[in-house]
Amino acid sequence: MDKRIHILIVDDHTLFRESLTRLLEADTDFQVAHACASVGEALRTIETTPIDVVLLDYDLSEEMGVRFLAQSKLVNFTGRVLMVTSGMSDAAILRSIDDGAAGIFLKNSPLAELIQAIYRVTKGETWLDPGVAKAIIRAVHQPSETVAKDKISDREREVLRGVLEGLSNKEIGFNLGISEGTVKAALQQLFARTGVRSRSQLVRIAVEKHSTDWLG
Repeated sequence: MDKRIHILIVDDHTLFRESLTRLLEADTDFQVAHACASVGEALRTIETTPIDVVLLDYDLSEEMGVRFLAQSKLVNFTGRVLMVTSGMSDAAILRSIDDGAAGIFLKNSPLAELIQAIYRVTKGETWLDPGVAKAIIRAVHQPSETVAKDKISDREREVLRGVLEGLSNKEIGFNLGISEGTVKAALQQLFARTGVRSRSQLVRIAVEKHSTDWLG
């Protein structure tokens, strides 16, 4: 059985696609199943080829890559989507996460971090580039009036900050000096409080709705 992570690269720059393909395939854990420049071709690919992770550029010149997020749901795509971009507005970041992106990776970051991000999102975790996380926390000042301003415990706040930094449960536990089970319990409390089911949804709710009272 092929246990490699099957990757689809969607980027309108030919040199970037080809270079990234070579770099990723140097890792025996990865197979770049296809690389293309448009949402349409990407959608055709996922209908015929098993894909675990899509590396999706935000700006594809002629179209916005985020269109893939909505369209892929219509064909029941179950893989993960990691936005790989030169830059996005805070609103676009929040919208992408809300539409199902597993994370945001900036192109000027080291390849080693991209590899780590791919492993993370494959496991169902969220990846937010540290610069992205800080930017959206700074940008969002007012919590939504439609969401209850429930207070969270100091432990939950510490765990949430770790999630925003893109850390795994194990890393959060190590940094806080608590067990991985305690981290998971805090996450479950946050899921129950916000009514979400995933880390990516929790990130979106935290930075958009509760940045002042939860992260302040």
